[in-house]
Amino acid sequence: MTAHHSTQATTNAGGESERSAEDVLLITDADGVRTLTLNRPKAYNSLTVELKERLLAALRDAAEDDEVRAVVLTGAGKAFCAGQDLKEHVGMLRSGDSAPLRTVSEHYNPIVTTIVDMPKPVIAAVNGSAAGAGAAFAYASDLRIAGASASFVMAFAGVGLGPDSGASWTLQRLIGQGRAIELMMLARRVDSAEALRLGLVGEVVPDEELAARAQAVAAQLAAGPTSAYAKVKSTVAAAASSSLAEALAAEDAAQTELGRTADHREAVEAFVEKRRPKFTGK
Repeated sequence: MTAHHSTQATTNAGGESERSAEDVLLITDADGVRTLTLNRPKAYNSLTVELKERLLAALRDAAEDDEVRAVVLTGAGKAFCAGQDLKEHVGMLRSGDSAPLRTVSEHYNPIVTTIVDMPKPVIAAVNGSAAGAGAAFAYASDLRIAGASASFVMAFAGVGLGPDSGASWTLQRLIGQGRAIELMMLARRVDSAEALRLGLVGEVVPDEELAARAQAVAAQLAAGPTSAYAKVKSTVAAAASSSLAEALAAEDAAQTELGRTADHREAVEAFVEKRRPKFTGK
């Protein structure tokens, strides 16, 4: 069952479709932007099996829905995501349930893969604490906008674990290998100001402006040449582990494909006609 069919939709005052507030994941659509809000605020949006399964289904739905041209990931309340719900986790460990040992392969790996492979931009709007897998979800996103109270912590070592959810791959690409190992071993909290200095986030705004700013950036991207954005993501990801010759070949193939798109033709025509292009993502 996907996130779209698990709860009944309602309509808010802004004309946006929104799922039940009792749901662990809220899904809102507006202006080509789908916002996924982790909704366990009393537990700092920590990740239960239910929430992980819902998030994965919702991300896959967004990837396949042509009406969705940008995605915002955020959290309800005072935290973005505290990572794994350790209360549920320890209960399963005590009962001898093997589920906790499978959650990386069954949940975290596919969630991060879906974010990274999403053929449209993903923006993490980081409100409050982002810890463990929650921080890793933000690192896997294409853009990170933080509220002033945001913070990041690689909490894995503190509970006797190594990194997961792609953090070993994404974090060092954002801030370098040495800094990444330091943050993982020391489990040191990074506030929003330091996150901006390190390059963990691209922008810090007052907390009360975060949601609006993330929506504005997402709407701007949603109105853009989203087919080109998909190629930006795929070619940059491929180049991270390829030779120059391989990167050049990937760029060549992408440009050849994009050169045939309606968006490219529209952009060229608009330039010649001295008007703003109207992109369709096709």
